[in-house]
Amino acid sequence: MAGAAELLILILILILAIVASSASVASGDDKDMHIKLYWHDVVSGPSPTAVQVAQAAGTNASKTFFGGVMVIDDALTEGPDLNSSKIVGRAQGAYIGAGRDKLSLMMNMVFVFEAGEYNGSTVAILGRNAAFNAVREMAVVGGTGVFRGARGYAQATTHALDVKTGDATVEYNIYIKH
Repeated sequence: MAGAAELLILILILILAIVASSASVASGDDKDMHIKLYWHDVVSGPSPTAVQVAQAAGTNASKTFFGGVMVIDDALTEGPDLNSSKIVGRAQGAYIGAGRDKLSLMMNMVFVFEAGEYNGSTVAILGRNAAFNAVREMAVVGGTGVFRGARGYAQATTHALDVKTGDATVEYNIYIKH
């Protein structure tokens, strides 16, 4: 009987050691990062960085952009001024008018870093952007290079919006584990 109890204790100790080892491997190498940058969506002028490629017929498009599709190749900068801030990359992808009764965008974009310490790396962002909310949160669903296996979230805050042209500057705070 004493031998069976000792064997059971030994098995439990081995299981606990395996579980503890697996947990440390899974979380021990993760890095937490915060990146702040500015996204410039230019829909006006001779060189727009966002263009509408579709609009569903018979929708609330005039109020909510429902059914509209924009393809983007927007500048990402270190500071809020597009003309004087260093460009660190591009936001490439699309956003879709997904809210029928209120402006709500489905964002699908990759932040492609083209300068600085993250040059050659990407971060993929996906999620709902209720554009008139003060802060919008979207998921970081992956990445490449420095950000391989990234997960986390991005918070967007409108820095400037020109209601006449539709041009916008949005501050992105990205919180990444990789």
